[in-house]
Order: sequence, then C-alpha cells, then structure tokens
Amino acid sequence: MKKRGRIVAFFLVIAILAGVIGTTFSNLVSNVNLGLDLQGGFEVLYEVEPIDDSQDISRSLMEGTVQTLNDRVNRLGISEAVINIEGDDRIRVQLAGVENQAQARELLSTSAQLSFRDVNDQEYLDGSDIVEGSAKQDYNPNTNAPIVTLQLKDASKFGEVTEEISQMADNRLVIWMDYQDDDSFAEEEMKEDPKFVSAPAVSQAIHSANVMIEGNFTVESAQQMADIINSGSLPVHMNEIFSTSVGAQFGEQALNETVIAGLIGIALIILYLCVFYRFSGIIASINLLVYVFLVVLIFELLNGVLTLPGIAALILGVGMAVDANVITFERIKEELRVGKSVKAAFQSGNKSSFVTILDANLTTLIAAGVLFAFGTSSVKGFATMLIISILISFVTAVFGARALMALWVQSGFLKKRKAWLGVNKNQIRDIAEGEEREPALFGKHVNFVNHRKKFFTVTLMLVVIGAISIGIFKINPGVDFTSGSRVEVVADQSLTEEEVEAEFETLGYELSSVNLSGENNEIGVVRFDTVLDEAEVDKLQQHFVDKYGQEPSVSVVSPIVGQELVKNAIYAVAIASIFIVAYIAIRFEFFFGITAVIALLHDVFFMLVAFSITQFEFDITIVAAILTIIGYSLNNTLVIFDRIRENIRREKRVKSFRKLAEVVNKSIVQSFTRTMNTSITTIIAVVAFLVLGATSIWTFAFALLIGLVAGTYSSLLLASQIWLVWRGRTVKDKPIDFRKKERVDGPQV
Repeated sequence: MKKRGRIVAFFLVIAILAGVIGTTFSNLVSNVNLGLDLQGGFEVLYEVEPIDDSQDISRSLMEGTVQTLNDRVNRLGISEAVINIEGDDRIRVQLAGVENQAQARELLSTSAQLSFRDVNDQEYLDGSDIVEGSAKQDYNPNTNAPIVTLQLKDASKFGEVTEEISQMADNRLVIWMDYQDDDSFAEEEMKEDPKFVSAPAVSQAIHSANVMIEGNFTVESAQQMADIINSGSLPVHMNEIFSTSVGAQFGEQALNETVIAGLIGIALIILYLCVFYRFSGIIASINLLVYVFLVVLIFELLNGVLTLPGIAALILGVGMAVDANVITFERIKEELRVGKSVKAAFQSGNKSSFVTILDANLTTLIAAGVLFAFGTSSVKGFATMLIISILISFVTAVFGARALMALWVQSGFLKKRKAWLGVNKNQIRDIAEGEEREPALFGKHVNFVNHRKKFFTVTLMLVVIGAISIGIFKINPGVDFTSGSRVEVVADQSLTEEEVEAEFETLGYELSSVNLSGENNEIGVVRFDTVLDEAEVDKLQQHFVDKYGQEPSVSVVSPIVGQELVKNAIYAVAIASIFIVAYIAIRFEFFFGITAVIALLHDVFFMLVAFSITQFEFDITIVAAILTIIGYSLNNTLVIFDRIRENIRREKRVKSFRKLAEVVNKSIVQSFTRTMNTSITTIIAVVAFLVLGATSIWTFAFALLIGLVAGTYSSLLLASQIWLVWRGRTVKDKPIDFRKKERVDGPQV
C-alpha cells in the first residue's frame, strides 16, 4: 500500500504542476518585458560632453541628466523605458514599443537650451528666465496657426530686451534651441530648414510676461516643443555614438518566428528523449517543462527584458537541463548493466553524476559571468538569461527530476522493469563477475586512443586550411566592429539588389554591401561607412515607410564604440580562459586546465573559419555565441575529464603511459553516448532556429551550430588525447593519483 502511495504521489505532483503551469504560464509570458527586437523601438548610447570648459562631468551631474531624460520619456507615455549610466560619461537609453521614433529621438537628444538673441547672435535671455512648466501649445489668435506660448519670470526685463532690439537696424528677436558656439543666424537664415525656432520682428518694447513663439509648427510639433521646454534643459550636451532601431512589424514577426522555432525545438527534444531513454525520458521531459516555467517566472520577477538572444539562451539552457539528466541516466544505466538492483543503481548513479554536473555547470557560469561583465545591453540580457537557465537547470535536474524518479524507484514498480530505464536483459551482467573493464560501444570494443595520430593529423590539416581561409577571405565584420550604419529594409514583395541600391542612391548614400534574405528576398540588409546622425535616420526611415509601408531597422555605430567592442570581446575571451584554467586546476590538475583551453581555442577558431568562408556578417551577438560555446564545450570536456579522474582513482595510481591510455580510452567510450545525446538534443534546438527562427538570429544560430559540432569533436576525440600525450610524458616521474582530491557528493533523494 505504501509503495502504491508513492505512485499516487507522483501523479498528484504532476497534476499540481500541470495545474499551476497551465493556469499561470500564459499570463506570465504576457507580462514579460519584450526587448526592442521583439516589439520594435530603438536604443541610443550617448556620450556626455560639458556645455563649457568650466564644467566637470560628475556623477551627480549624470544622475541629474538621467532624471531629466526620464521626465521627457514619461511625456511620451513610455512606461518601460530603460535609462542607465555607463562608465563615467555615457548614458544608454532603451525605448521599446515607442510608436514615433523620430519624436522620441528629438525629445531625448535636444539639450533644450532655450535662448533669445539678436541677429548678431548676442544672448539676452535663456531658459532660466522662463517659468517652469509654463510652456503650452496654443493657436495664433489672428491666423489660427499652431504656436507655443510660455511665461517669463520678469516682464520688465523682457521689456528692456525688446526695446533694445526694436531700435536695431535689423530688429528681429531670434529664438534658438540648443545654440552652439559655431552657430550663426546669418548662415542659418540662408538655409531651407534653419536651426533657430523663429525670428519675429520687434517694432516696440513688449512689457508682458507672456511670450508667443511662432514658427513653421504643426499641432504635434508645437506640443513637442512645449514638452521639451517644460521638461527642462539638460545640464550637458549629448553626442550620439551608437543607435539601433527596429520597426514594430519586424519585431512582431521576429517574435512569432522565434517562439514557434523554440516550441518545435523543445517538442523534438522531448520526442528524442522519450524514444532513447524511455521512462527516464518522460521524467526528463516533465523536468524540461518545469525548467522553462521557472526560468520565465524568475526572469519576469527580476523585471528582465527578453530579447531574441535571450530566447536563444533559454533554449540553450534546455540543452544544459537535458545534459544534467542524461549524465544521471547514463550513470544509472551503467550501474544496471553490471547487475545492480534498480534502487542501488539509482543511488550510485545519482551520487557519481552530481560532481560531474556541478563542475560542468560552474564552468559554464564562468563564461556567462564574463559575458555579462563585458557585454553590451543586448548581450547582457543574453548572459542574464543564460545564468538563470544554468542555475534553474541544475536545481531541476539535481532535485526535481531525481525526486520524481525516486517515487517510482522506491515504489518497487521498476524492480523487474529495467527495460523501462533503457537497459535490456541481454545487456545486464552478473554482478558476481565484477565490474566491466572494457566497456563496449554499440556492442563493439572501440579503441579511440590507438587512432590519436589520425585525429591529430586531420585536425592539423583543417587548422592549416582554416588559417589560409582566414588569411585570404578575412572576416566580414559587422557594423558593431567597424563603425558606420546598417539598415534592414523590409518590403511586402521580393526585392532585388539593384532596386535596393537605387533607393539608397536617391538618398545620396553609397553602399558598401547589399544582402537579401527572407523566404522571398523581402528583406534587404545594407551597409555603408557613413555614420548617420539622428536627422538622417529619421529621413531614411520615413523614405522607406512611404516606399514599402514598413519602418526599416537602423543601427549606427561610431568608431569609438566599434574599437571598444573589439577590445571588450578580446578581454572577455581572455578573462574567461584564465578563470576556467584556474577552476579546472583546482578541481582537477593544471594539465587538464591547459588542455581544456586548447580545445576551446580549437572550437572558437573553427567558428571564425566558418564565418570567413561564408562571409556572413560577424557582429556582437557572435561574441555571445563564442562565449556560449566556450561554456558548453567545457561542459562536454569536463564530463570526460571527470571520468578520467574517477577511473584513475579506481586504479589508485597510474605509473605507465600504456595504463594511462587504457584509462583515457575507457573514459571516452563511457562518455560517448552521453556526449552525443547531449549534443544532438542541443543541435535539434539550434537547427530549429536556423530553419524556422527569425532572420535576425540566423547568424547567431549558425555560429552555435558550428561551435557545437566542433566542440563535440574536440571534447570526445581531441582534448583527452592531447592531455594523454602531454601528461603521459611525465607519468613515470610523476604518477597520477587523485586519491587526495576531495570528492563532492550530491544530495540523495
């Protein structure tokens, strides 16, 4: 009765989980903040500059600037704006879901330094003379044209100013917004669209505190001018050095495509697990669904902003969650094959797999942490989601899946049903025969170590070919690294390169490259060296809205930002490598740490080779993919290293190269199925993104796919064999003995 109660408890737990997830997940997803690439909007990075030489850019000045920007954004009705100070003199503004990007851009960028001058540019009044919050949109009583009215603090002062100007030969009062030292009324007057707001003639002194500003206003532009004046002037000048924008329709399409790809990827992973691991696969599938729910829940509670790379991190975390389960399942199957009971195999498998899961997850966390520290805003979002995913996958696998499996194991239902766990009768040995010394792979004994020279030769040849490819074709760096502008034009019909080029030529831009994408070539991606200013971005977007009815996505990067991105990417990889070597040296030995980094460099190198051959654009998201593969490849490599350590511990001391080679080969064979299953399930998710995902994430998924294939090869056939050759040379003088290393045992359920 007690045993039957455990099975009832299992189905009760499943029913509760299904009820909670089923009733809350939809609302939970709808409450998650979506990034620019999923709902449209734009992001701008400003470099703050002092108004004059006497001003110092202090922290308090930056905070005051952010407060003023927040006030301006609130006037746009945007509740989810993100405005952050970066470094000593930069402010990043993210406005997702904004409908009128041109209006928002102008509202943000203007310093709102209002000034009243004569035609010789001498200043008489400035923003400090205006009553705060007094500006409003109104209509000229004579012409009914839209105007802006405001109130001055001192009517007599205004009377003195207007009296002086009325006696000048050219008696115009010039009203400026953001007058610069090199501005000139004489020059601006000759332009079709002058920088000053208006220049009314003053025939007599005006002794009134109420001022009427006329100009070429519409109702909307007059209201915007009033909003800018009321929000107050910024205490600094802001120079735009980076910007990116995504049209709302393009963002919605990207979201739908990526979500569908993710759902199909998870469904295929669940199917694969159930077919390969049978009942254990069902438990893992339940664990995956709980994992996705918890990740989304925590991300929403942290008020995170979900982006396309963030969704990729979520799905990639599925691979980590699968891996933790696969490691445990494979360990349990090994124990069952040597004749242990289901209960004994379950306990031993859990105990031996815990340290492997712990090491693999911690090293991946190192890569994710470095990515968070050195990444830009969108990459930080990816890193945040990856960190959450790793932690949740560890908890759900170590505690959740094991707890569910324990209910069935303790019930005794699986006692005579070992086939449910993926082990058939003909695979089970008599426990009295002792432990199997030479594990088989697909029923055959395979000696990978004997072929190590072939693997080294093939790898060396591929490295040489790859180096030649990079030398000849180079890497096609994206606008993130080279500075300039990148525009994605979206149309409802197929485009041609000639058509896209012609449209940009009418705007006066010479293109560096044109690429078409989408199912019917309806997306045109262009690059040019010109760094567009905000007015040019607005003009370009309006042109293509009029032409195709959809607002293009625009990214603009100044040379300063491009140089910093390159530097930060190199720092990120270098620092991640140092931390990884240190961790592995502590947990294993120094030789393992260096070998792991060699394998990582191998994986990164072939990702670069793939981008060199294909000439796909290499942007900042590819750096995120590289660091992800670093963590993921480490995951695979450390599983095999952990096997080597465990098998050496069983031998107590290894004093000869021959014995060490036997241990390494045995470890590779034991880890082969687990490594392939983990890689296959993750590749399934990545391929789903490649085939079904949004165009904007395609190169990211491509980089992950190349990295996964290269990482699987290096983990199984390269890293451990390099370690064997290197460590084997010193084994006679320095025998390997891991008995002094303390092993961390996991919790038992």
